[in-house]
Amino acid sequence: MMIVDKIALALLIAGGLNWGSIGVFQFDVVAWICGGQSGVVSRIIYTLIGLAAIWCFSLLFRRERRNRDDID
Repeated sequence: MMIVDKIALALLIAGGLNWGSIGVFQFDVVAWICGGQSGVVSRIIYTLIGLAAIWCFSLLFRRERRNRDDID
Protein backbone atom coordinates (compact mmCIF):
# COMPACT_ATOMS: atom_id res chain seq x y z
CA MET A 1 0.00 0.00 0.00
CA MET A 2 1.39 3.39 -0.95
CA ILE A 3 1.89 6.14 1.63
CA VAL A 4 -0.73 8.28 -0.16
CA ASP A 5 -3.23 5.45 0.29
CA LYS A 6 -2.52 5.31 4.01
CA ILE A 7 -2.86 9.08 4.41
CA ALA A 8 -6.13 9.07 2.45
CA LEU A 9 -7.52 6.21 4.54
CA ALA A 10 -6.55 7.98 7.77
CA LEU A 11 -8.29 11.18 6.61
CA LEU A 12 -11.34 9.21 5.56
CA ILE A 13 -11.51 7.47 8.93
CA ALA A 14 -11.24 10.85 10.69
CA GLY A 15 -14.02 12.20 8.48
CA GLY A 16 -16.18 9.18 9.15
CA LEU A 17 -15.72 9.55 12.89
CA ASN A 18 -16.61 13.22 12.61
CA TRP A 19 -19.79 12.39 10.70
CA GLY A 20 -20.58 9.74 13.30
CA SER A 21 -20.27 12.30 16.08
CA ILE A 22 -22.55 14.64 14.13
CA GLY A 23 -25.15 11.91 13.64
CA VAL A 24 -25.12 10.58 17.18
CA PHE A 25 -24.27 13.63 19.29
CA GLN A 26 -24.99 16.53 16.90
CA PHE A 27 -21.41 17.65 17.58
CA ASP A 28 -18.99 18.60 14.78
CA VAL A 29 -15.48 17.87 16.10
CA VAL A 30 -13.69 19.57 13.19
CA ALA A 31 -15.72 22.76 13.60
CA TRP A 32 -15.16 22.69 17.35
CA ILE A 33 -11.39 22.33 17.00
CA CYS A 34 -11.01 24.79 14.12
CA GLY A 35 -13.41 27.57 15.11
CA GLY A 36 -16.65 26.86 13.26
CA GLN A 37 -17.76 25.27 10.01
CA SER A 38 -17.14 28.39 7.95
CA GLY A 39 -13.59 28.91 9.25
CA VAL A 40 -10.74 28.67 6.76
CA VAL A 41 -9.00 25.81 8.59
CA SER A 42 -12.26 23.83 8.85
CA ARG A 43 -12.93 24.26 5.15
CA ILE A 44 -9.41 23.08 4.32
CA ILE A 45 -9.86 19.99 6.48
CA TYR A 46 -13.28 19.25 4.93
CA THR A 47 -11.74 19.65 1.45
CA LEU A 48 -8.84 17.32 2.30
CA ILE A 49 -11.26 14.70 3.59
CA GLY A 50 -13.33 15.01 0.40
CA LEU A 51 -10.22 14.59 -1.75
CA ALA A 52 -9.23 11.58 0.35
CA ALA A 53 -12.64 10.04 -0.34
CA ILE A 54 -12.14 10.51 -4.07
CA TRP A 55 -8.67 8.94 -3.81
CA CYS A 56 -10.00 5.97 -1.81
CA PHE A 57 -12.68 5.43 -4.42
CA SER A 58 -9.85 4.54 -6.81
CA LEU A 59 -8.78 1.78 -4.41
CA LEU A 60 -11.90 -0.16 -5.34
CA PHE A 61 -10.71 -0.54 -8.90
CA ARG A 62 -6.99 -0.96 -8.35
CA ARG A 63 -5.47 -4.38 -8.89
CA GLU A 64 -3.09 -5.70 -6.28
CA ARG A 65 0.47 -6.34 -7.28
CA ARG A 66 1.95 -9.64 -6.32
CA ASN A 67 5.58 -10.17 -5.51
CA ARG A 68 7.35 -12.90 -7.39
CA ASP A 69 7.90 -14.67 -4.07
CA ASP A 70 4.12 -14.90 -3.53
CA ILE A 71 3.56 -16.89 -6.70
CA ASP A 72 3.85 -20.63 -6.10
